Amino acid sequence: MYLKYNDLVLRRAEKKDAGQLTAWWNDGSVMAHAGFPNGLGISEQETAAKIDQESDESIRRLIIELSGQPVGEMCCRNMGDHTADIGIKICDASQQEHGYGKILLCMLIKELFAEGYTKIQLDTDFGNKRAQHVYEKIGFQKVSINEHSWIDQLGNDRSSVSYLMHQDDLIDYAK
Repeated sequence: MYLKYNDLVLRRAEKKDAGQLTAWWNDGSVMAHAGFPNGLGISEQETAAKIDQESDESIRRLIIELSGQPVGEMCCRNMGDHTADIGIKICDASQQEHGYGKILLCMLIKELFAEGYTKIQLDTDFGNKRAQHVYEKIGFQKVSINEHSWIDQLGNDRSSVSYLMHQDDLIDYAK
């Protein structure tokens, strides 16, 4: 997959990206929202092995580039029944809150619908109000609030919000 909109690019992660992904995944400030405030503690070799195991039929990891520089990642999991589960992290904090997230999500979602997916789902931490605002702005519908749904790396009880989108729901910011 290779998608481009102005200076933004979404492309499939390759082995050469293992170092950058590992740095992000081991950075607690990047991973805190995902429940890993101490980072994942993963090696570059483990990251490269994960990239090798991914395929369009299971999971796709995508690198977000802005003006040719990696600034984050997205992933897409095939859940079966024409449903994709997606995620996004703009890992470079200096590139957050510029509106890139909604554009990148629209780019990926349009592509997934074009590939035959009929439902896109995602979830986020209940406390991540910024992400919830973006998801709702592009047309995701809140399906549930999942109280006490997971325990983070530090043993804190956390809740999440689940979202769902059908093709007619998308409000496209990447036109």
